[in-house]
Amino acid sequence: MKSASFFALASALLPAVSAHYRWTSLVADGAVTTAYEYVRQNTNYNSPVTDVTSTDLRCNTGGLASGASTQTDTVTAGSTVGLALDQAIYHDGVVNIYMAKAPSGTDISSWDGSGSVWFKVHEVTAVTDGGSSISFPSVGMSQVTFTLPTDIPDGQYFIRAEDIALHVAQSYGGAQFYISCAQVNVQGGGSGTPGPLVAIPGVYTGYEPGILIDIYYPTPANYTQPGPAVWSG
Repeated sequence: MKSASFFALASALLPAVSAHYRWTSLVADGAVTTAYEYVRQNTNYNSPVTDVTSTDLRCNTGGLASGASTQTDTVTAGSTVGLALDQAIYHDGVVNIYMAKAPSGTDISSWDGSGSVWFKVHEVTAVTDGGSSISFPSVGMSQVTFTLPTDIPDGQYFIRAEDIALHVAQSYGGAQFYISCAQVNVQGGGSGTPGPLVAIPGVYTGYEPGILIDIYYPTPANYTQPGPAVWSG
């Protein structure tokens, strides 16, 4: 376990200007779109969000202000969508994908995603084997995709990708949230009721066992994915 502890310490001491990965592109039907064409560009560039009580947790720093310069892509219920990164995920951690529907009469480009409107549609969690090891399948992924539920109601939505890096999460505020929001218009959907609905911020306290956790020593016997259950229709 010494090598794992050393890795955790070394990660914590990396310079702040280190080039972290960013969610930059929408993935629709297997095609990766141009960077920030349909994804709101943030001003956080190479750094994650660590304050789970901040509105920056919603679409990253500056992400709520860039809607007007972001296009909205039309996608079909039942199709494969997701977000891609500018480089592969390299921090140990997990991924959650949330969506939120803009209120009727409100264009997604001018909406801020406030209120209890978010629901989880996909997750990539950690794998444990009873306490002797833990692995993170999201490491090495350059995109995360999922199938839009066929009965999701038509309308304009955010698709929010969230990678929670856990390499220095052994103290409160150590978990790092890498976040971006894409804008889509869903067509061909149904009359489902997505949920449970949560607010962002508000969905996390920062004390969840899947957020405040030492993944190196002692090795966790299990891992609990933070956030609500996945809605699959």
